[in-house]
Amino acid sequence: MKALITGGAGFIGSHVAEFYAERGWDVVVYDNLMRAKLLGHSPAAASFNLAYLKSRFPKRVVHVDSDVRDLGRLMEEARDADLIVHAAAQVAVTTSIADPALDFEVNARGTLNVLEAARRSRRDPAVIYCSTNKVYGDNVNKIPVEDRGLRYVFADPSFKDGVPEEYPIDLCEHTPYGCSKLAGDLYAQDYARLHGLKVGVFRMSCIYGERQLGAEDQGWVAWLTIAAATNRPITIYGDGKQVRDVLYVKDLVDAYERFRASSLRHEVFNIGGGPANTLSLLELLELLSGALGRRPTVRFSEWRPGDQRVYVSRVKKLEEKLGWRPTVGPREGVAKLLSWVQGNLSLFK
Repeated sequence: MKALITGGAGFIGSHVAEFYAERGWDVVVYDNLMRAKLLGHSPAAASFNLAYLKSRFPKRVVHVDSDVRDLGRLMEEARDADLIVHAAAQVAVTTSIADPALDFEVNARGTLNVLEAARRSRRDPAVIYCSTNKVYGDNVNKIPVEDRGLRYVFADPSFKDGVPEEYPIDLCEHTPYGCSKLAGDLYAQDYARLHGLKVGVFRMSCIYGERQLGAEDQGWVAWLTIAAATNRPITIYGDGKQVRDVLYVKDLVDAYERFRASSLRHEVFNIGGGPANTLSLLELLELLSGALGRRPTVRFSEWRPGDQRVYVSRVKKLEEKLGWRPTVGPREGVAKLLSWVQGNLSLFK
């Protein structure tokens, strides 16, 4: 069996690659390390996940240094793939605003290329598209919220289980990143319907875990953990009461595999920790302060475009169709992440 993982040297992609390599699959890590360069990581940090995979699985993992905008190379690698996980993306909202053309080319055009490569494959590969809760844009902020001290919560009881997959995506602010990811989301759905591809669209909330090289513009759980562990000053945009449902990365990969192994041909899933696994920024800082025995230096600034006061995924569809539910809670998961950061401080100098 062969898995093609675009963005396979990134955080989520590397965990997917590890999962299948551990199970004896041949894994192609299709990644040009562009994300790490865009976010300003050091050379050692940029190549960390790739080096980790190659050291653990020298005979199973092959690195292809290429771009998802290269349709010809994607078609070559997808020709005999049994699974394609499309995790490659431009991931920062701020970058999408500064350079929307690049954001579009990587996220929208890149996704179209992946789908075309899957369509022309000699096999019938399952395709996993890593979408985002940003497809719902500012519509989420139309749900009333209540201030509960360190956090906001949805005030409308009809959202007690979270935001459903049917929630509106139109007539609201998205940011270029939200638009490009939504374009890929819709193309993935359409290719499933038009061409019969097996496609799972996973609209992800906040995913976190070891080997996540978070930055201020993306990966907030990892970024706050790294900053706190390395005594860096932290800027909170907004008031810090914004809430996300957080999901430990290995639980995410479990959901991907459940879809791949299922008889389902096409589904859209909202995926995160759900209502039972939520954190505000302020609550995460409290958790980190307790673990470290000191409080990080924090300043506050203006809200950023496209930020959602509260986003919690309704995960009941995943439970009903795939028998999936999160197994690692925030306290345990953040402890694992912090332990990894403390064991790899040289990456964050």
